[in-house]
Amino acid sequence: MRIRITFAKTEAMRFTSHLDLHRAWERAFRRAGLPLAYTQGFSPHPRLNLASALPLGFTGDQEIIDAWLEHELSIPEIQSTLSAALPPGLKISTIQPVDLRAPTLQTELYASEFRITFLEPLPDLANRCATLLYASQLPHQWRDKPYDLRPRILGLEMLPPDEDDRPRLLARLSARQGATGRPEEVIAALGAVPEKARVHRTRLIFQPAQAPA
Repeated sequence: MRIRITFAKTEAMRFTSHLDLHRAWERAFRRAGLPLAYTQGFSPHPRLNLASALPLGFTGDQEIIDAWLEHELSIPEIQSTLSAALPPGLKISTIQPVDLRAPTLQTELYASEFRITFLEPLPDLANRCATLLYASQLPHQWRDKPYDLRPRILGLEMLPPDEDDRPRLLARLSARQGATGRPEEVIAALGAVPEKARVHRTRLIFQPAQAPA
């Protein structure tokens, strides 16, 4: 049985790494007594597949993970037992069954949307966004490899300030394999300091023909 879980990673888990998040889900399945399937071979691994890594310090409310179980169970049973076993900072929104033959999440992921809140004033943010969007190229470097950031920015949209009157921005960035847009690089390109911003992923966007059920 294959299930797809939509969940929130909240403030209590903000400084949990991708690897530790994976381990947290594995422990939750064990505590819940659910028959999580494992890979075959010399070193079996739990069959858990997170759609996209969420960097340290980021939160998200539409995160997705696929899990494989050894046998069929009812969705209400899975949701009630698993929700009770989750650590603070993880909250399940929905669980749905998925065809065992469906493609992996990563191969169908197209883009991600992030809400960026700047903790310090950033004058002329709208103009800065326009400058990025109208640029023909935005040369950057990631781990000593040069690349063009511009095609990875699919959209930038101003949002109303938050309750503390801090400027906010919605960024839609490419999430294709080998061409992922990183919010921290967009923040830096806008002339702000990434450490002086809060990033919350609001949505994962999949290929239209193969969107998760």
